[in-house]
Amino acid sequence: MSRIDYSVWDHIEVSDDEDDTHPNIDTPSLFRWRHQARVERMEEFEKKGEETNKSLLDCRRKLAETQKKLQQLSVAASDDAKAELSKVQAEEKKLKKEERDWAKRMDEHRREEKKMPWNVDTLSRDGFSKSVVNVKSEAGEETEEEKEQKHKTFVEKYEKQIKHFGMLRRWDDSQKYLSDNPHLVCEETANYLVIMCIDLEVEEKHALMEQVAHQTIVMQFILELAKSLKVDPRGCFRQFFAKIKTADQQYQDAFNDELESFKERVRGRAKIRIEKAMKELEEEERQKRLGPGGLDPVEVYESLPAEMQKCFDEKDIQLLQDVISKMDPTEAKHHMKRCIDSGLWVPNAKGDDDTKDEEPTYEEVKQVQEETKKE
Repeated sequence: MSRIDYSVWDHIEVSDDEDDTHPNIDTPSLFRWRHQARVERMEEFEKKGEETNKSLLDCRRKLAETQKKLQQLSVAASDDAKAELSKVQAEEKKLKKEERDWAKRMDEHRREEKKMPWNVDTLSRDGFSKSVVNVKSEAGEETEEEKEQKHKTFVEKYEKQIKHFGMLRRWDDSQKYLSDNPHLVCEETANYLVIMCIDLEVEEKHALMEQVAHQTIVMQFILELAKSLKVDPRGCFRQFFAKIKTADQQYQDAFNDELESFKERVRGRAKIRIEKAMKELEEEERQKRLGPGGLDPVEVYESLPAEMQKCFDEKDIQLLQDVISKMDPTEAKHHMKRCIDSGLWVPNAKGDDDTKDEEPTYEEVKQVQEETKKE
């Protein structure tokens, strides 16, 4: 596997208010969305808690009023009171059930609140004052050589499995495959998928590129989620799939926006790679056709006057002699020297194979001119 060119993405801007993403993946829009979405989720969560608590209190108030009314009716002896008593008892039973339901929802809300991860927006808020954080100790930074070797070893071992994951389409299929192969949930898989996308785009396999791009962003979202939660990616990929499968439109739009942005970057990178390959091929072809003097015959031909170009097109030596005879001697010498250096004109082509020096070559040009004038 060739070395990963991390510099390809050096020009891409990343958010300066969050941890950097991997240099192979540009996620500025993800950073902006992540903070905005997190704030909105927090606000929505708080609003939900307030509404649940309000509903619970309202239900308890109604229940208290009903129970008070029930006590009053229980001591009344009239037939109307007995009929009303039956209705109030049914209402009390209904309100008690609703109270249990709202109390249960409120308890669930409190449990969810305790499970919420810390972030820059909650560190200074009440309820997050504990200093006990279960964070995996970070190893020393890997060198580029170590990263390259790690990537190479990983790909050699799991390339087939990574490609299989890249071709999956359904959320459930992706989740199951990662559950069966949790070792794939890592930076190396994301890096390989990026390269795979560019390769497919270069090969003009656009539909396949878009499919693999989708899985690339899936893996990148999982890695970003793990980073925000400060956990091993293998321990939170199920949480990502649970979110994405039940996500609201905003979450889906954020995922799709990042996917489209990534595909555009892949197309741009593929275009650069193709242009570079074409330039290298053109230069290789140019080097092959250079003449004995190091000039490109194509470039020399294009620089010739139209009359001389016609001579070479028709391979007419006599016509070339006629054209040279009518030209300024200095200009004629200049063009003929370039023709010889590029291989367009081979002096003494029918003679011996000995290489002639430049001066005799010029003499031959002069001789051709003089002979033409005499004729």
